[in-house]
Amino acid sequence: MFLKSRITTIYLIIGVLLSVSIFVSSYTANVRLPDNHQGYEPVQPIAFSHRLHAGEMGMQCLYCHFGAEKSKHAGIPPVNVCMNCHKYVSAPFVDTKAEEQLATKENRKPRLVFSSEIKKIYDAFGVDSSGIVSTPLNAKAIEWKKIHNLQDFVYFDHRAHVSVGVECQTCHGAVETMERVRQFSDLTMGWCVNCHRDANKNGINGKKVAASVSCSTCHY
Repeated sequence: MFLKSRITTIYLIIGVLLSVSIFVSSYTANVRLPDNHQGYEPVQPIAFSHRLHAGEMGMQCLYCHFGAEKSKHAGIPPVNVCMNCHKYVSAPFVDTKAEEQLATKENRKPRLVFSSEIKKIYDAFGVDSSGIVSTPLNAKAIEWKKIHNLQDFVYFDHRAHVSVGVECQTCHGAVETMERVRQFSDLTMGWCVNCHRDANKNGINGKKVAASVSCSTCHY
C-alpha cells in the first residue's frame, strides 16, 4: 500500500513538473519586451510582393530604397519610381495578351488593362483609364505602413552599414521570399551589439571593420 502511494505521488510530481515546463516554455515564447514588434506584418494599401519583385525578378533593394546609400533612412520609394516600370506593366501578361487577342478579333486597338493592385499605383500617380496623366493635382502619396520602428532615443544610419557591405537581409531577413514584408529581427540593443561584436571579430564579406560598441554611437 505504501509503495503504491509513493508511486502515485511520483507520477503526480512528474505530471506537475511537465505541466509547469510546458506552460513556462509557451509563456516565454510569446512574451516580449515592450516595443518588440518582431513578426509585425501589417496589411499594406497595395499588395506589393517582395517575393515577386526582389525574388523572382531579381530587383535590387537599392533600386527602390535608394536612400539607404545616401542617408540615415532607406526610405519608401515614391510613386514615380514604381511608374518607371509600371508605365509598361499595368496587368499580368496573361491578361494583357488576352486583351490583345480580343482587340485583334474585334479589329480595334487594345485597351489598357489594369490589375486591381497596379491600378492603385496609376490612381496615385494621377493616370486615368486611358493611361494619360490627367493632372498633377490628382497625384497623391501612397500611405504605406512603416514596419521597422526604432525608439526615439536610438540612432541608426543605413549608409554606414551599406557602405561597408552589410547585406539588407542581415537586419530585414530574406525579404526576397516574403509575399508581405514583416519585421524579421527583434531590433533590441543586445541584438545590435552582438552583431557589431561579431563583425569586429569575423569581418564583413572578408573585410575587417571597426563597428563601435560605444553607447554614444547609437544613444546621444
